[in-house]
Amino acid sequence: MTGERLADGYALVVFDLDGVIYLIDQPIPGAVETVARLHSAGRAVAYATNNASRRAADVADLLTGMGVRARPEEVLTSAAAAAQLLGERLPAGAPVLVVGAEALRSEISEAGLKPVSTADDSPVAVIQGYGPQVGWADLAEAAVAVRAGATWVATNTDRTLPSGRGPLPGNGALVAALATALGRDPDEIVGKPAPELFATAARRADGGRTLVVGDRLDTDIEGANRAGLDSLLVLTGVSDAAELLAAPPQRRPTYVSWDLTGLFDPTEVVRVPAPQADEGGWHVAVGADGWELAGSGRPLDALAALCAVAWWRHPAGPLRSASPEAAKALEALGLAS
Repeated sequence: MTGERLADGYALVVFDLDGVIYLIDQPIPGAVETVARLHSAGRAVAYATNNASRRAADVADLLTGMGVRARPEEVLTSAAAAAQLLGERLPAGAPVLVVGAEALRSEISEAGLKPVSTADDSPVAVIQGYGPQVGWADLAEAAVAVRAGATWVATNTDRTLPSGRGPLPGNGALVAALATALGRDPDEIVGKPAPELFATAARRADGGRTLVVGDRLDTDIEGANRAGLDSLLVLTGVSDAAELLAAPPQRRPTYVSWDLTGLFDPTEVVRVPAPQADEGGWHVAVGADGWELAGSGRPLDALAALCAVAWWRHPAGPLRSASPEAAKALEALGLAS
């Protein structure tokens, strides 16, 4: 992009949290300033998270404590959405086995249902969300309840959570463990990449355009695509350039940026894919033994040119550099062999 600020084209910006705004409990550099600039520019913001371990008010407090101005009504969580779904389907006071954090139990209570902890309480449903203390005993109770006929709802199936030490097991890993034991998948998965969280947020844009910002192709970007919304992948969390090049159509973003500064700095964001493999000073050649990057320019432009090749021509073999500048670009993108 040249000259135009990405944020100026949208009335609402919807952020994922982990890996986008913060990493565990520390704000990612530039995030606080970027959200403040959005507020100053009169842009509406919202936050959509698959993490079911905090309620909306808790998330807003966490963000505010980091310097990011946020209100509970701006936060959409998979825990609240899943609890609301069960509240609409089950009679008031129905017992629901909760596998997850205390926040998920609170959401079930708020929905007019009765949270329980064992299969002996004859739950009519099991709700499973991320909780750092979830263990084998919790999964065992859920397995017994589901086999007895309880409906099984997962708040989300994120395989990993970002951390300062790299990706750690997320709710999807625990859901997979239970699915292996039961020999089947959950009856319903509520969070991203299901489109409901983003569609709910987009209704607040009053007819304006909505941009989804996320760090995961398999949840944030796919969810935005399923909701019919533009998306920005930031390279501060889980998905990297190599995963982007291999992304299937449903997981391809509209834009890519190093971090949130790309919302206001045109030099820090690029639309993907480039219109052709020769773009932004770069040339990508495809041969029988792989593909080769030549030229010079911004690493992000090189990434856009590489996407133009990878997404339509699907070349096999190694990726090589044909110039010192290309070698530096591939190294910056984490694509150097």
